[in-house]
Amino acid sequence: MRNKLLDSIQEADLQELVYNRVREIKSVEYKQAMPGNSDGEKREFLYDVSSFANASGGDLIYGMKEADGVAAEVCGLQLSNVDGEILRLEGIIRTGIEPRISGLAIHPVTLQDKGVAIIIRVPRSFALPHVVKHGGTFKFYSRNSAGKYQLDVAELRTLFALSETIAERIRNFRLERLGKIVAGESPVMANNNPKVILHIVPAGAFDPAVRLDLSRIAFDTGAMKPMGCGGWDHRYNFDGFLSYAHGKEGTFSYTQVFHQGSIEAVQAALIEAGKQEHPLRTTAIENEIVTHLSRYMNAQQKLGVEPPLFIMLSLLGVAGYRLGGSDNIWGDAGHPIDRNDLIISEVMVEEFGCNAHRVMRPIFDAFWNAGGYERDLNYDDEGNRIK
Repeated sequence: MRNKLLDSIQEADLQELVYNRVREIKSVEYKQAMPGNSDGEKREFLYDVSSFANASGGDLIYGMKEADGVAAEVCGLQLSNVDGEILRLEGIIRTGIEPRISGLAIHPVTLQDKGVAIIIRVPRSFALPHVVKHGGTFKFYSRNSAGKYQLDVAELRTLFALSETIAERIRNFRLERLGKIVAGESPVMANNNPKVILHIVPAGAFDPAVRLDLSRIAFDTGAMKPMGCGGWDHRYNFDGFLSYAHGKEGTFSYTQVFHQGSIEAVQAALIEAGKQEHPLRTTAIENEIVTHLSRYMNAQQKLGVEPPLFIMLSLLGVAGYRLGGSDNIWGDAGHPIDRNDLIISEVMVEEFGCNAHRVMRPIFDAFWNAGGYERDLNYDDEGNRIK
């Protein structure tokens, strides 16, 4: 059932677990009743949730009877206020587990008898490890096929190391991809103009068990449109799914979606080669990036990608260019960018539905720093977009 989008799960899916006598495993646990408000029940609930996050993620299904660990009946829950119960659970999790579990979601499933089942989907976390802090408790739990268990010191050290390794792998992925682009080994050959490159990498992108169904978004014209183009072509390729746009000088924009959910968008027409005497049209560049960032994150959500996501912007071949342009002139032309490639530090997004302008603000500030400015002048002092 983890292969299904959480919002699409219905009673028939739960009944299928019973019909097929699906057993509780590392990633699924059944609960007949909701946790109460006593400290003991809250702790057990938090141990369950944190154990999924510290392992490989999974679903806690409330309103399901089990017999010797096998799904026996969709018994449902009789709740007078489902939304209030979900808010209660979210509050317990928010105050009882550190660090925060990004991407956790709770979904009610309406049953024919007017009862409800509640599914808590806990993603595999990469901000490891998560600790339960409630009522004086300070404990770490994980899971195996037999259920949850308390972690020992050696296992904790492994989880801390794993968290650092994931962050390093994400950064190395970006550098490896940039190397291929510079070497002309991108999915389609881009022209020789300076390049604006956006990477959106989910923390779970290096899990070998993950292979997403790209048909969900492959021919969605809104989701897969490359940056800065009108018409475009598309096709499946070895890495996943590719959309690309041609011009007089060859391909100038492409978007590659990888099987594990990462997205690479390259645009080689927003900055014209050899035109350093013309200030960059920063407002147009930034708006193009933000528009497509929102589209691409929506596509990742449709694919079932789990946050957090790491957003990374790179600009190649920009030495000597100044920031400014006819769409945003502030008088001072700033200073020429003093290096050929700007590899800007990543930002992390913990959930979908965020404000893309605010997400990109620290990245754009770094871009403007390279042009001699204190910050991005397309934002006001409160961080609101003004252009």
